[in-house]
Amino acid sequence: MSNLSGAPSRTAEMTSLLARTAEIASQANRNDLVARIDALMARVQDPTMRVVVVGQFKQGKSALVNALINASVCPVDDVVGTAVPTIVSYGATASATLFTEIDGIEGVQAKDIPVTRLKEHVTEAATEREGVRPVRVEVAVPSPALAGGLVLVDTPGVGGTSQAHSASTLTMLPGADAVLMLSDASQEYTDPELAFLKQSISLCPTVTCVLSKIDPHPHWRQIAEADRRHLSKAGLDLSLLPVSAAMHARAVHMNDAVMDAESGVPQLLDLLNTQVVDRVIDQTSIAVGQQVLSVVDHLSLALESELQVLRNPSEGDGVVRSLRGAQASAKALSEKSATWQQTLNDGIQDLTADIEFDLRDRLRNVGREGELLIDDCDPGDAWEEVGAWLADSIAQAVGDNFVWAHQRSEWLSGAVAEHFAIEGAVDLPQFRLSDTDGVLNPIAGLERIETGALSVPQKFLIGMRNSYGGVLMFGLLTSLAGLALINPISIAAGMVIGGYAYRQEAVQRLERRRNVAKVAVRRLIDEAVFQVGKESRDRLNHTRRLLRDHFTVVAENLRRSLNVAIASAQAGADADPDGGIRRITELEVWETALRDLVTRVKALEPVAPLAETAAS
Repeated sequence: MSNLSGAPSRTAEMTSLLARTAEIASQANRNDLVARIDALMARVQDPTMRVVVVGQFKQGKSALVNALINASVCPVDDVVGTAVPTIVSYGATASATLFTEIDGIEGVQAKDIPVTRLKEHVTEAATEREGVRPVRVEVAVPSPALAGGLVLVDTPGVGGTSQAHSASTLTMLPGADAVLMLSDASQEYTDPELAFLKQSISLCPTVTCVLSKIDPHPHWRQIAEADRRHLSKAGLDLSLLPVSAAMHARAVHMNDAVMDAESGVPQLLDLLNTQVVDRVIDQTSIAVGQQVLSVVDHLSLALESELQVLRNPSEGDGVVRSLRGAQASAKALSEKSATWQQTLNDGIQDLTADIEFDLRDRLRNVGREGELLIDDCDPGDAWEEVGAWLADSIAQAVGDNFVWAHQRSEWLSGAVAEHFAIEGAVDLPQFRLSDTDGVLNPIAGLERIETGALSVPQKFLIGMRNSYGGVLMFGLLTSLAGLALINPISIAAGMVIGGYAYRQEAVQRLERRRNVAKVAVRRLIDEAVFQVGKESRDRLNHTRRLLRDHFTVVAENLRRSLNVAIASAQAGADADPDGGIRRITELEVWETALRDLVTRVKALEPVAPLAETAAS
């Protein structure tokens, strides 16, 4: 969840608050509520802060991870890049585990591998085996930088159409505590990078931009200023830190503190251990406050009902009738035909159709733009540029589709929660879509086409073939004037006709190349729709199961709370005067304890407005 050691006082207060809430719920015999608190307690006490390092290909992500942990773990290569997500965490001894999917075997398979041979498994140069797909690699390293709970995730480059596709990286962001977006100092931010930044912020609000590889680029300061202008123009209020992993490595080797400070790596570590941790703890405190207030609402329902009857016995029948009406509504929520179940099922069906249409529409637009691009160039000469543009465009389209699906899923969760208004504030499930095993299946690359370049002998043969007819035709005509079959006039006419025919054939060859290129683009788009569509449907099914299970528990908790409240109200109505006075005293102690919980929630920044609203 987060490295909560950065703010021990707030962490201790959240832990203490949850423990006290669980104690009160246990004393009230509400073990169902205790289970919810225990799950959140595990999240608060989890010492890890998951930081996902993202960026386009060859931006220095692996080198930065190595610099942050002062160890050469992630393979760094000038040619091949990372192809499999690599999760680096603390361990007493160095170890690595490869997780793969194997055709015909259910689930993800784990296999220990040597840390020194990671390059053979996580890079584009890795040996491929038919039917075996690497999912991720988890590496444990005895690095002091990781001892506090920091977990770094080295991701494949975004913008490609292989396993390193940006959709695979986007799936990791909803479960991340922070994101480091790398862009090297060789050039300013590109449009695909800014688009990916916007997608990242939609999934993980805690994003920090890193300008990498500043040491080989003397004009990095101008690039940094240009990048800040791009961020401002795009409406992205993000910090940008210049960093050099190579300079940090030299500084550590030479024990040069001044050079190390110039590398920017220590400042980035400080940022992760201070500002990022504070933001993460703020988000955690919100979740803690919501959970505590939800438990207080459940317990207060029975307590206030019994107190009201004990203090005003004449109102007993009215209180019980009101609770029974609420009980009927809660019972309806627990049935399979409940309206929230219908809202969920209809919402998932609509969402699946909308997401599939949106994906097809986005990719068809990419295909149309790609065909227009092909019409304006010779695909034989510019095929690599066309392929790079298609890779970025498909990545952006798939990423936008994924982000929209995630946002729509959150909206659907809120729509289902509205059916539980009787309970008051309802905690919503967290969409940690990265928990699902597997990544985007490989998309077949763009097919290669002929360049159209002709050798000198080929050009000579084409010219001779096309000029032969002209020489023969004009030779026969001029032979009527007594000239030889091959004469200067027939040769000149053959050269003119041959040149014209050669140019016409060149146009036809270009048109054929364009048609072949368009077919290749359409096949690539169809492959992307097929693979991404399958992944999208699987994730929406995961969302449906997540919401169904979550709100089923909410409905059961609400039903039980109302049953307890009715029993308490009836017990209050049947109590004798002396026993009623003693019971009022006991309940007032409980009431004071619940008010104390609300007061402590108010003190948890930044949830004071939420606490005040719930208390009112």
